[in-house]
Amino acid sequence: MDFAAQAPFGDWKDSRQQDGCEEASSYIAVQWGKGLGLTGETMLEKVLDISSYLQEKYGESRDTSARDTVDRIIKGYFSYPSVEYLEDVSLDQIIDILYSGSVIIAPMNGRLLNNPNFTAPGPERHMLVVKGYDPVKKEFITNDPGTRQGKAYVYPQDILYNAIRDYSTGYHIPINGIKKNIIVVSRLSS
Repeated sequence: MDFAAQAPFGDWKDSRQQDGCEEASSYIAVQWGKGLGLTGETMLEKVLDISSYLQEKYGESRDTSARDTVDRIIKGYFSYPSVEYLEDVSLDQIIDILYSGSVIIAPMNGRLLNNPNFTAPGPERHMLVVKGYDPVKKEFITNDPGTRQGKAYVYPQDILYNAIRDYSTGYHIPINGIKKNIIVVSRLSS
């Protein structure tokens, strides 16, 4: 699975890139599902294009909930069919999904991830790709587009699971409660 940060050339002042974790995570997972790669150049192009698409079609391009990320970005923009939205998942379900060969896009409270590469205190609303699990170390392997150091970034299982928190679509809509909803992306069948 290829990786590039949501701001692949470090232009974090561009709000489309700063708030582009849903677009970037979707692109990473869809390219993986299609068996295709990506580069920093294509990541930048997709983050900007998806942002424009969302703004034109829905009037908002920032923070998209897990369900809206499926409907608006993965199915809507990419027309990618091998995707599923799941609500209230357990830690064991997440591990089983990864063992089945699929990847997960998870909405997060980025502040609970304790990632030293984030600008402190970290994003309240964040999405990343979970691509593997190490049962010996009890760690999840991610591609976290919120940092250029995000390729195969490892989070302890309890830290990552506790940080999963869906949020509403819209710009910094208040978050009421913790909903452990995720997106499951599978490879296209040949």
